[in-house]
Amino acid sequence: MEDAGPCSLCPAGRARYTCPRCNVPYCSLPCYRAHGACAEAFYRRQVMGELRGRVASPGRLAGALRRLREQRGGHDGHHDDDHHDDHHDDHHDAPAEAGPAERAALERLLRRGEAGRLLPPWRPWWRGGGPAPPVPPSIPALARLSRTPPSPLLRFQLPNVLFAYAHALALYHGAMDDDDDLLPELCATVLAVSGALGARRVFASAAEALRAAGRALEAGGPPAGPLGAAGSEREAARLLLGGDGAGRKDHALAALAHLGRALGRARRLVPGADGRERLYRARKKCRFLLSWTNENEEALAPLARECLRARRERAAAEEEAAALAGELERLWGGPTPPPPKTLVEELG
Repeated sequence: MEDAGPCSLCPAGRARYTCPRCNVPYCSLPCYRAHGACAEAFYRRQVMGELRGRVASPGRLAGALRRLREQRGGHDGHHDDDHHDDHHDDHHDAPAEAGPAERAALERLLRRGEAGRLLPPWRPWWRGGGPAPPVPPSIPALARLSRTPPSPLLRFQLPNVLFAYAHALALYHGAMDDDDDLLPELCATVLAVSGALGARRVFASAAEALRAAGRALEAGGPPAGPLGAAGSEREAARLLLGGDGAGRKDHALAALAHLGRALGRARRLVPGADGRERLYRARKKCRFLLSWTNENEEALAPLARECLRARRERAAAEEEAAALAGELERLWGGPTPPPPKTLVEELG
C-alpha cells in the first residue's frame, strides 16, 4: 500500500493503512489498537451483509467465516495479485482489503464466537433443531473390532469426543453435511479439541476428559465458538443422557455415526497422506466408540452424571476465583497490586 502520509496516532510513524470505518490513517497494529475498535465493528457489518437478504442455510455463516479467514491470512495489507486471480471464484464477495489491525479485529471476533450469533439462532438436532442423524442399521460387535477386551478407561474418551462434536457443530452453525469446502476445517477443529481423536489420549475420568477439551480451547487453537467450554460440557452431557434424559444410547450413537461419516468424507477431500491418515485413525476411533456405546448403554447415565458434576465443580471454582479476584482488587484499590513500600530508606 502506498504511504498515506503521517500516522495520526504517533508522531514518528508513516501511515500505511486506513481505518475502514472512519478513514483515520495509522502505521501499525499498536496504533490501531490505541485508536479503538472501529475495524471490529466494520467486519461485524461485513459478515451481516454477507447474510442479509439471503436464506440462512446451516452453512451460510460458515462460508462467510471461511472467506474472512482467507482474507485475514495475508502478511501485510496489500493483495497478492497472482494468488487473487487463482482463487477469484472463492474471493469475489470477500470483504475489502484488510490491514494487520483489521485482521486482528477479525481474530477477536472469531475467537469470542460472536460471529456465530450473527445468524438466526441455530438449534442442534438433539435439542429439536431437526431430525437426528441416521444410525447404521448394523453396528459391528466389539469382539470383531478388537481381540482383547476394551480398557475400562475407554468410556472416558466418549465425553471428550462429544464435547468436540458439539463445539464444532455450534461453531460452524451445523454445517457438517452441506459444505464440503468447509468440512476439512470443521473436522480439523474436532481433532484439535478432542485429544481422544486427534492425539489418541487416554483419560482417567470424565472430569479429566472435559478439562482436556476445555484447555484445548483456552490454549488459543480453535475459536471458542458460541458455546464455549461450559456450553460444550453441557451439550456433551445432554448427548450422553439421550432423548429420554435417562441415559438412552440413541443420541450418543447418532452423534458418533454423524461424526464418523464426516471424518470419512473429509479424508477424501484433504491433500497429503499425513492428513488423510490422521482422519482415518479418528474415524476408526469413532467406529470403536460407536460399538462400545451400542453394547454399554447402562454406562451412559453414570457418565453423564460425572460430566454434570465436573461442570458444577468447575463453575464453583471459577466463581470462587472471581470472588477472590474481586476481594484483592478491593484491597489493592485496582486490578494490580500497589508497588512495594520502602521499609528502610538508604542514607545518602
